[in-house]
Amino acid sequence: MSRRFDYLGDVEAFLAVVEQGSFTAAATALSTTASVLSRAVVRLETRLGQQLMRRTTRRIGLTEEGRRYLEQARHAFGLLGDAEAQAQSQGAALSGRVRISAPTTYGHHRLPPLLLPFIERHPGVRLELNITNRNVDLVAEGFDMAIRLGHLPDSGLVARKLEDARLRLVAAPDYLRRSGEPRSLQDLTLHRCLPFVMPRTGRLGPWSFLVAGEEVEWQPTSTIEVSDDVLGAVSLAEQGIGVCQTYDFIVRERLDSGRLAEVLPELGGRTRPFSLVYAPHRHQSAAARALIEALTP
Repeated sequence: MSRRFDYLGDVEAFLAVVEQGSFTAAATALSTTASVLSRAVVRLETRLGQQLMRRTTRRIGLTEEGRRYLEQARHAFGLLGDAEAQAQSQGAALSGRVRISAPTTYGHHRLPPLLLPFIERHPGVRLELNITNRNVDLVAEGFDMAIRLGHLPDSGLVARKLEDARLRLVAAPDYLRRSGEPRSLQDLTLHRCLPFVMPRTGRLGPWSFLVAGEEVEWQPTSTIEVSDDVLGAVSLAEQGIGVCQTYDFIVRERLDSGRLAEVLPELGGRTRPFSLVYAPHRHQSAAARALIEALTP
């Protein structure tokens, strides 16, 4: 009986070239030569009867067929990685180092309880947790995975959604007693808002609301702007300095204890997605793959 999947090495070569951006970079990553990878991709295209890549002297690009095949091939390799990780987790104890980057919101409030069961189950794994609002370069900086906020562009990374986090507008009761409670979105223009400067753009991040069932992005302005650590806006709000919008998982305890109060709850309901991103499974250690499975639904 002939082997059905004896061409998987060619598929892996194709994935490497796409992920690394060139045949030369992929050859370095796989410890081979660009000509070997080029022949592998040609064999794969011949087998499929489709051109997957457009090649020029300076860069490569994917055809529409190539983009579709890339997505399905990544998914297939992901399933193989999942099966391998599950089998390994039932055998020898996991060990090694796993590096993960997370924004301050998730790193302080969401990630610790998710990590605890993994740490207790795999004591031989050394975790390095980087908490920053900067989007790290996974490959260049040697990270196995990162948690990212928002709708993600096609970056060549695999993304698995962690949750859609609910947003809430909050202020300290003392601030509301002094300044009055806003009754409409227009009223917010009369209040001291605490906006956050987005690291990627250097601009103030908009606040998200539902107004009469319509999604609205509202731009706050203020004499106070918070940068680098978005949790600073929550701290300022808790001290009675102004109004901020943040995630329910950050302020739920403060709301329950009365340290903060919700503002304009009738305009709530919007969410923002958090996702775990990582290079395709073939680059991941068994420990990293096990952590991915532990963190994702």
